[in-house]
Amino acid sequence: MNWWPFGGSATTQKGPLPLHEEIEKRGKTYLDDVDNGKFSSPACKRAASDSGGDEPSILEHTRLEAFRYLLSVPRREFTLLVDPEQQSALLDGYLRQLPHDQTVIEFTGATSADFAIAILAGFNWLVHCAVLAGADPKPFYGALRNFRRVASSAQKWWAEEGARQRCADMLQAGQEPPLFFNLVWADYTRMATEIAAARVAHR
Repeated sequence: MNWWPFGGSATTQKGPLPLHEEIEKRGKTYLDDVDNGKFSSPACKRAASDSGGDEPSILEHTRLEAFRYLLSVPRREFTLLVDPEQQSALLDGYLRQLPHDQTVIEFTGATSADFAIAILAGFNWLVHCAVLAGADPKPFYGALRNFRRVASSAQKWWAEEGARQRCADMLQAGQEPPLFFNLVWADYTRMATEIAAARVAHR
């Protein structure tokens, strides 16, 4: 399937990995398992008797399938999505990007454009999976429009004076600031949850 461009796994360290490294690790493991025949892909088409055919597995694997586009941005630049200093530029770049309907993509070499292309491809993949799973696709068609509003609100948050310190304070308190990474993962998770539930209900 050749979705994964990296030779190694996420950096190991004592204690739990940061979320973006944990997702990288889980994503690589899953895609390796698909290549080795342990799971079928897309997850949204699995029967109850298939390996990983339970609802939690379909949810987890569907969102990893969507997130693979971001993880395949060249030079492992997806880590910039959690860098407070990069948030304004990346959000600006996303909001300038015209929507597309592709799930097969080519990167441009321009970081902000590549992020936008990858995020849009992930949403398109989830809409495709919703149809395959038997979910009502209409609510999914508005996902890009809704996410654009979320990104616009985050852009304003980061443009305010003291945003980086507020981010640091929230992280210290165990809260989730509007890092671009968090926004994308939350929306992909929401959509994957609905897809998994639809797949189970339509068997």
